[in-house]
Amino acid sequence: MDRTLCLCLLLFTAAVAAATGGAEHNHTSGGLLWPTAAEESDPPPPTDDSDSDSDGGFSSLDGMLQWAISHSDPGKLKESAEAQQRLSASDLQKRQIEIKETLEKIKMPSDGELMKIAVRDLNNVSTSLEDRHRALQELLELVEPIDNANDLNKLGGLLAVTKELNHSDPGIRTVAAWVIGKASQNNPNVQQQILEFGVLSRLMKMVKSNSIEEANKALYAVSALIRNNLDSQELFYAEAGGWMLQDILSNASLDIRLRRKAVLLLADLAEYQLENVDRDEPPFFNDQDLLKSVVDLTASTDLDLQEKALVAIKSLLQLRTTKAWVFKDFCALGDALNRMRQLLHDLMVDEYQRDYVMDVESLRVEVEHIFHRKLVKQK
Repeated sequence: MDRTLCLCLLLFTAAVAAATGGAEHNHTSGGLLWPTAAEESDPPPPTDDSDSDSDGGFSSLDGMLQWAISHSDPGKLKESAEAQQRLSASDLQKRQIEIKETLEKIKMPSDGELMKIAVRDLNNVSTSLEDRHRALQELLELVEPIDNANDLNKLGGLLAVTKELNHSDPGIRTVAAWVIGKASQNNPNVQQQILEFGVLSRLMKMVKSNSIEEANKALYAVSALIRNNLDSQELFYAEAGGWMLQDILSNASLDIRLRRKAVLLLADLAEYQLENVDRDEPPFFNDQDLLKSVVDLTASTDLDLQEKALVAIKSLLQLRTTKAWVFKDFCALGDALNRMRQLLHDLMVDEYQRDYVMDVESLRVEVEHIFHRKLVKQK
């Protein structure tokens, strides 16, 4: 180790010591500043609905150094740095050994170790509501990498999280559903593991919650569980999932985010059916009220919802069992597309959203062509 590097590391250890007053740190799972819920006295992290919640730790030694410097006394830090410069060669070698021992103590815990701590907190019946919420938030961040999501069940994490779906606090249920959704998204292995816990029906009940956030995160979890998964889709249909979507789509008083998720899920299910043409089409795809509720979304004042409705209509039109006359006479799709064309034409005057509006118009034209072809084919 050259003298410059050694002096930098000496400054690092001095900063840590100055910031912490030389106190003994909690080394649970081999890490610094990674206490369990039972030992942590600081307030929990923010509990907002963003995807950028922090797990409360340091992402690197550089981050830890910045924290240590900012929390240390400048005068003492300067004095310590000057003292390190005057060290002899033998003293410097001795300090190298001390630095190595210090770095081993403050090594960053692995994701697996952090997940174990969070799972242990969830399984502890005496864990406070705040610390339980924090443990779920930490898992929410940790399960994003697919390898971590695959390891969660081995650590008992999936069982612990699914139990939280029955918690009395809606905030806990909300984050638990969020963790399930994130862990199972595009992950057939985790999808199957979660289905074996039998929580799909519970999540579908949560979609009807009076809590807007709970309903949204529950539908997110349902969508992640059944997307591109035949077994879970069959269970979804058996649990009247199609009618659940229809109820959401036809209720204009519901939260707009919930309605967007519902129509996007319907579009995904229809697209999956088109990709698996040898599979019998669920009868709810041909339900007149369902189809009309989707077409009616094209009259929404929310352009994003209109676009998602067009995506769903595009796939529904191409299914074997849907009837052209239902779209024409019962749903009045032709009139809806004409009204939408005029609306989009008016919106194009706004240069800030013109490109997006033009993309939606291209999709509308595509849907119109598919609709006309279906009318001709089924005459």
